[in-house]
Amino acid sequence: MLITDDFLPVPVPESLDATYLVPMTGLPRVSPKTAVEGLAGRLSAPVYGLAKQMLDSPLMSVDTRTVDEFPALPPDLLTAFGATDEQLARLAAATHLVVVQAEYRPGWPPAHEWAARAVAAAVAETAGGDVVDVFGLQFLDPATALRSLPDEHGRIRLVDWVLVPYSSHADGLWFTTKGLRRFGLLELQAQGVPDHLTRAWGAVMTGAARRLLRDWTEGLAGEEVPAFVQLPVLATVTGHDIAVAYGNPEQHGATAPVLLRLELDPATDPDADSFLSLNPPPGHPGPPGRYFAAACATLFNGIQPDVRYTRTGDAMSRAVETARAALGDIRARFLAGRLPTESQLVVKYGLPGDDGPEYVWAGVTSWDAPERIVGASASDSDSDPSVRIGSPVVVEASEVVDWAVLDGAGIIEGGWTQAVLDAGERQRED
Repeated sequence: MLITDDFLPVPVPESLDATYLVPMTGLPRVSPKTAVEGLAGRLSAPVYGLAKQMLDSPLMSVDTRTVDEFPALPPDLLTAFGATDEQLARLAAATHLVVVQAEYRPGWPPAHEWAARAVAAAVAETAGGDVVDVFGLQFLDPATALRSLPDEHGRIRLVDWVLVPYSSHADGLWFTTKGLRRFGLLELQAQGVPDHLTRAWGAVMTGAARRLLRDWTEGLAGEEVPAFVQLPVLATVTGHDIAVAYGNPEQHGATAPVLLRLELDPATDPDADSFLSLNPPPGHPGPPGRYFAAACATLFNGIQPDVRYTRTGDAMSRAVETARAALGDIRARFLAGRLPTESQLVVKYGLPGDDGPEYVWAGVTSWDAPERIVGASASDSDSDPSVRIGSPVVVEASEVVDWAVLDGAGIIEGGWTQAVLDAGERQRED
């Protein structure tokens, strides 16, 4: 095994397994094979064939057990990962569980996950029930589970398979991934992330997961499963990585890449998880949080996607007034093609939220009517689950509070509210 300072040897497990549950009241009325046959024409041909093949092989088992025969699932963790009261109530009322388990070698495709999820979704659909992903501790309705499976070209949205939870610590936020172990790779973690970067850094972690997963599966492409895969110590993450992970590869402009240093953090407890830590590259001065903020600024063209404010009569409100006064002029220049070459126009607008307006950015793709802007979201929204990085959005001009013209280095014009936020951040650092 070749070990250099440029690569990190990461151990490969001998095999991988997936477990999905379908809670039921009473026994299932349809066999798993019949349920899967009902998906003909609705699943991509490769996945449909894979599910049928695995179902007929010793690599997959489908058993019906009483609820008492299976370890209880923790309702608090299920809730933390999105379970609704209705889903928890159906689980509590269930008398039986259909348990779908599959095993496969590490590599691509992850046949164990794709086949097991497809079979579980087929069974749940016939019963009008839920799918429980045991690894992710997530409830999935059958339609959502089926949508997460790959298309004819084997493409998936990584966000359907990998979560990025975080928690607060004294030196900032601690982010981890939850889902890379499905593919045999260690989970990622980053510590000391500034509090205001919750969504931005979550997207960066997802993009990093996509890039490293690609390197990982390429290292497993041979006929024999190796004991280790060499991953680059300096991982490169781009805006394209993020967009692909969210399923929108065509809706992210070119951005400068950022470097993250990979470090193995082995668990001291045999029952605990080891991690691959994401750190600033060698030679970066200052705390990690400063580099993480700079990385987000680079990947999101210098804009912060998670800005909230409700103040009036201060520097922020003056910034909004300045931006709105110039909307007509920037629209005219956008339509006339008079913006700098290889630049992008973005607007910041408000979404209603429980704690007041949430302000997010969107790249402008067309602006035919003065009162309506069509674009692609530059960030995820907490308030509206349909607003995700790269998703199409329609913005009322009356809701715009700022605009900016961006190039590969960041904001070159506009961005008045961002300037106020950046000034406040510098004051906090000082």
